Amino acid sequence: MLEKGDLIFVRDDSDLGQAIQSSTGNYNHVAIYLDGMIYHASGQAGVVCQEPAGFFEPNHLYDIYVYSEMDIQSVKERACKHLGAPYNASFYPDGHGFYCSQYIAEILPIFETIPMKFGDGNQEISDFWKTYYRELDLPVPLNQQGSNPSQLAASPLLECKERNLHDSYF
Repeated sequence: MLEKGDLIFVRDDSDLGQAIQSSTGNYNHVAIYLDGMIYHASGQAGVVCQEPAGFFEPNHLYDIYVYSEMDIQSVKERACKHLGAPYNASFYPDGHGFYCSQYIAEILPIFETIPMKFGDGNQEISDFWKTYYRELDLPVPLNQQGSNPSQLAASPLLECKERNLHDSYF
């Protein structure tokens, strides 16, 4: 079962999820479990704190990671400070609000930023991201400093606790 401070990494089959995974690796979302609630930056609602029952979905896979040196109280204070912030749909480092890995890196400041990628293995910028940013009327922030869930999970500071869990586990 989940314990305070567990980082929840998500894989799903949505178009956005697949585009993120194609560009960055295994995961398209990340959240943290604190005091019985899930804290994360949601594309639908911005930075939220929600019941686990409302977070876990069928057909998604979840991997749980831990950071053994986490100061749970200070992470929770930072997590709560940003509740209600909007979702940073542009993924720009100076965009208003937070995207999921940006939020986790803000409340658990152990991660480096990296140049952002938007390719799919065939193109430097995939067709999905070209369309996505055209609709936002913004250039793709290719190689700007940022983060992504797969990069956070790859941190040597984290340890994988459990893999390939389904919503029924929780």
